[in-house]
Amino acid sequence: MRFPESASSPAEPGRRLAAAFAMRPGLADSLFGTAELERIRAVADIDETLVISDLADADPHLLVGLDVMITGWGSPLFDGAALDAMPRLRAIIHAGGTVKHHVAPDAWERGILVTTAADANAYPVAEYTLATILLAGKNVPALAAGYAADPAFDAASLDGIGNYHRTVGILGASRIGRRVIDLLGQFDFRVLLHDPYLTDADPVLARARRVGLDELFRLSSIVSIHAPLLAETTGLVGRDQLALMSQGSVLINTARGAIVDHEALTDAVRTRGLRAVLDVTDPEPLPASHPLRHLPGVILTPHVAGSLGNELHRLGEAAAQEIERLAAGQPPRCPVGRQALLTMA
Repeated sequence: MRFPESASSPAEPGRRLAAAFAMRPGLADSLFGTAELERIRAVADIDETLVISDLADADPHLLVGLDVMITGWGSPLFDGAALDAMPRLRAIIHAGGTVKHHVAPDAWERGILVTTAADANAYPVAEYTLATILLAGKNVPALAAGYAADPAFDAASLDGIGNYHRTVGILGASRIGRRVIDLLGQFDFRVLLHDPYLTDADPVLARARRVGLDELFRLSSIVSIHAPLLAETTGLVGRDQLALMSQGSVLINTARGAIVDHEALTDAVRTRGLRAVLDVTDPEPLPASHPLRHLPGVILTPHVAGSLGNELHRLGEAAAQEIERLAAGQPPRCPVGRQALLTMA
């Protein structure tokens, strides 16, 4: 990947960077602890008590002198009009995943470096997915329910339990999908992968076998979705794909709810005993009356797979590292090119 000029050029000798936070109120305190703030302060001047949530209300004298904006969830939009007020801006460092909702193409047209902490955010999502796969393969939800109802419940009465040589299908070779594949390599799984953009030379194919979309659903007893929500992936998992899954198979979605046809999934759970673990839904949250909230075999979690609690500091650390590299004239670790907006979640 070719870095923007501002990403690779050395910092101006003798001048510290000027930085500011732009995100929803209160988030900066969760992202940046003492250690992360000390790293930022070592190379940049920043008022850590000031968090910009609306650029129109920000002090224009502050904006005109900024080199770096550190963004997070709830960031205001950086479009041409906003960037006009920041003529010195060199970088937008995002302490989160996607930047498509707050960074307009104008930023790249002006040579501004944009980075993301998506690699850091992939860790907890992949960990959640791994835990879900292991528990689903052991059919722990059904075992727990049976044991709660009857202390003499016999686990041997449930068929198909266990993870030895179980086939797991990964839909999407995204950062998270690849991380999940890495984690699954520690166990005795057979791993399949579908992603239409894979090349024959992609190293992930040493750890997973590439298959077509229908083959992924037909051969896998657990399918985990890690694709971005795009026009071509909206409703990608529908009746045809779910019909290929064997009875008792499991669908896991930590990506975007709209990738799955919820009506088709509801019918598959009701009529064919499919199971599902959904951390994302469409809409989100699902209405209290939605059948997926009440069907046995379905587990809903409230969009918790991504960074939460102390995991947020990993995002802050990633952002601090990017600022250090910028100050040292080094290329960024996780740059975002304009073309990435086309496939970013």
